[in-house]
Amino acid sequence: MITLADLAALHREHADALAAVVEPVVLDGPRGAVVIGDEAVTLMGCINLSRDSTYRESVATSPADAVRMGRIQAAQGAALLDLGAESTNARAARVTADDQVATLVPAIKELAVEAVVSVETYEPEVVRACLDAGARVLNMTGRQHEEEMLALAAEYDAAVVMCFGVTSNVREIADVPPDADPVPVLLDHFAPRIARARSLGVDKVVIDPGMGFYYGNLVDPMTRARHQMRVLAQGFRLRPLGVPVCNAVPHSFDLFGDEFRKAEGFYAVFATLGGTHLVRTHEVPHLRTVLRGLDELDVR
Repeated sequence: MITLADLAALHREHADALAAVVEPVVLDGPRGAVVIGDEAVTLMGCINLSRDSTYRESVATSPADAVRMGRIQAAQGAALLDLGAESTNARAARVTADDQVATLVPAIKELAVEAVVSVETYEPEVVRACLDAGARVLNMTGRQHEEEMLALAAEYDAAVVMCFGVTSNVREIADVPPDADPVPVLLDHFAPRIARARSLGVDKVVIDPGMGFYYGNLVDPMTRARHQMRVLAQGFRLRPLGVPVCNAVPHSFDLFGDEFRKAEGFYAVFATLGGTHLVRTHEVPHLRTVLRGLDELDVR
């Protein structure tokens, strides 16, 4: 059981990290500036243009359907819309770069005039086409072409969500760090990558510890859920890196069963208390309500 005493002890033990300054990422959007930082938690809605996605409620069956869903999510409170054309599910079909471009670009062109659009990919050809179509954020889910993708982000003055990963791309299965405390590994992992991004001219960086990805040593559902909660509750310990933290909130079907659509709200509470700045979600209206409740209720 998680208690208030547990959370208080965690914050006391890592008070120096909590005091570290995070530079906000500011994005010019069609409806005004979008700020990712300490002011408030920002919502990123998720739209999957792949039928292999396990979260059926976020699947768009066509570019036109993605535009419809994106407009709804923006109206529901999503400040960013994250579009992807290949599922990160380990058993999902691979999608060629050309097919990703053909699916994503029409949707991005329409949505970019209404919201800040993010593209989730690990292929440079897809990055260039989508940034050229109006996307303002690269949700980078692979390492093989990292230098080229960072250079493209700098060229288009785009923000980068830098996902945890040691493989060429998120589809290649790896393990999470086996240590009981994953944060030192995350700090060591991201620090040189952030420095390299800065050296290439990328000045808007957000880091993602990768809670939404598949890992070979997190196949057991409860082991996975415990690891995800551990990272979500301790996002503030990544503050010494100086950049905002993004987390994809889980849905833990084995814990929540047929109420799994409420799971993201449950995890969002701990992500918020833990210091997450940008929450990637399939359930925008539910999380908007949960976050508004956290913001308005004063328990001091």
